[in-house]
Parts: sequence; structure tokens; C-alpha cells
Amino acid sequence: MKRDAVTACSALHDLPAPLKERRLRLALVGCGRIAQNHFKAITQHAERCELTAVCDTDPLALAAAAELTGARPFASMHKMLAHCDADCVILATPSGLHAEQAIEAAASGRSVITEKPMATRWEDGKRMVAACDAAGVHLFVVKQNRRNATLQLLKRAVAQRRFGRIYMVTMNVFWTRPQEYYDSASWRGTWEFDGGAFMNQASHYVDLLDWIVGPIESVQAYTATLARDIEVEDTGVISVRWRNGALGSMNVTMLTYPSNLEGSITIIGELGTVRIGGVAVNQIQQWQFAEERPEDEGIARASYETTSVYGFGHPLYYDNVIKVMRGEAAPETDGREGLKSLEVLIASYLSARDGRRVALPLEY
Repeated sequence: MKRDAVTACSALHDLPAPLKERRLRLALVGCGRIAQNHFKAITQHAERCELTAVCDTDPLALAAAAELTGARPFASMHKMLAHCDADCVILATPSGLHAEQAIEAAASGRSVITEKPMATRWEDGKRMVAACDAAGVHLFVVKQNRRNATLQLLKRAVAQRRFGRIYMVTMNVFWTRPQEYYDSASWRGTWEFDGGAFMNQASHYVDLLDWIVGPIESVQAYTATLARDIEVEDTGVISVRWRNGALGSMNVTMLTYPSNLEGSITIIGELGTVRIGGVAVNQIQQWQFAEERPEDEGIARASYETTSVYGFGHPLYYDNVIKVMRGEAAPETDGREGLKSLEVLIASYLSARDGRRVALPLEY
């Protein structure tokens, strides 16, 4: 199924009946690092949702998650699907497992919430969307950074055309991941299950290229494995041309000494310049437009302190998921939206591998 076919059938399948009289029941697969953000977010919405099951192949991780959450533990996803009463299955597993797990969950009649990236292969991403369509369930792709206050303001400014014509966009992700991080699990740093600095660590920033600025015309990328003993890249750059004529670049490394330094986006336009920096686009460092507006006076209040590169968007993301399942809202980031950043990632890897410019879309 090509992307246009996936898009064409977006509104043709029947979705689950809205939940009105009870809490949304959730089950989580993969009780590792990112799962903690999901546990905290679900707790914040305890009046509208509950975690009823957790699953992991690691007995220690599973036991810790079950003790923390009170959810019923399962050592296999197959058994969990057969014996739990969840409405949605959360996939916090290695990215290369998402496709088959999403398809299995959809076949059991459950909606799917998958962490980023939704898949490591283009075909797998499309299969996930098609499977959820066929089963009549939702596919949500976690893009919690979109909910950060700083980026919401920037998105609004672009939508209001405050920049006039956008000339240049630069994005930097200067973080560090020591060898011990990659050695902590056999799947880390592999093509099949993880992907590199672009696919894994900077995936949310790749998402901003299209979500903030608009459709991309083409990319040219270079990647390198300079210091870590892994299959994939620890450093890379992408040159981007957008369909609106803007030019830009994305610069990523996991080798920053001695710790995470910067996650930033800078937009330079005809009538405005904005830079959002900090360790995870959490500080508005420049906000200037030719036409001032009353809301500009409160821009400084949008900045926030964080010690985590994940930001604080997971609870806000779950608020949308709950409202969708209750029939109160449309999905902010569904499977089709997830395909947009996956397409940019795959195009960038093809460009780096083949030493050529890659035009988008990948398929017509």
C-alpha cells in the first residue's frame, strides 16, 4: 500500500464506540526507561484512565513495574492480549518491534499507542496504519514534544504567518550517550531494533521539520559513527529544502562533552526571528517580530526548567488520547501523522547511504 492509498482510506474505517461510562483501560508493553514517563502520565489522569496490565520479558523490570503500578504482570504480549481487558496497548518497546506488536494488538481489537519512532522501516509504518484501519482501531504515535508550551507558541506564530516568508531553519541536538548506554541492552545501536542518533534520540526533532515549517521538498544527509561501538550513526547532518522555499539544516550528535548541551530550533524569516533552545527546546531565547502582539509580553513565562530531554508533554499527550477514546476530540498525532517523520528519517538514511539528494514524498 502506497502512502497515498494509506491517506485515502483515513476516514473509511469504523472506529471503536466512544467510552462514556468508565475509565479507559490501558496495558503497557516494555517496562524500561521511557515507560516511567507513561506511568507518571497515566497516574495524573487516574480519574479517566487506569493501567490494568504490564508486560516485559525481563523478570526484574516486570516485577518492578507491577509493584509500582499495581497492574497485572505478563511475561508475554500474546498472553497479555488473551487475558487482559485493556482498550489500548502502549508500545514502549524497542522500535524495531513496534510493527509486529501493533499489528497483533490491532488484531485483538485494541487501539495502539506507540512510542517514537513508530517503526524503523517505511513499509512497517504503512503496515501498522493499514492493520489498525482494517481492525477499526486507533493508532496513536507519541510525539509529546509537540505539546511543550514553547513549541506550541512557535507553531502558532508560523500558522499566523508572523514570520512572513521563512528563509532559514536550523535545528541542533547536541547530546551525549556514552558507550555504557548502548551496552546496557543488546538491541541498542542496531539497525533492526533501534536506529541511530536521527532515528532514536533526535526523532522528535525530525518531527518538527514538517510539523512546524511545512512539507519538505528534499533532503541531503551525511552520517558518521565517530566514537561509539555501534552499527548506526552517533553523528549526522541533514540539509533540507522545504516546499515553501526555505532552506535549513539539522545537526545531531550523541558525542557532546561532557553532557547534554542543546536541543534547539531557530527560524529566520522576512518579518521575524525566533530561537528556542535549552537542553530540550525548553527556553525561548529570541522572540522578535516586526509586528508586536499583546501575547508577546508573556513569552518568557513559556520557558521552563528541565533536567530531562523528554520534556513534560506525556500527560498532555494522554489527555488527547483519552478525549479521542471518549469521542470528545480528534487525534493530534495518529498513524498518518507519524508516517510524516518516518518518511523524512528514511529519506535521510537513503541519502546518507547513497550519497545523493532524496526528494519527497518517497512514493506517489
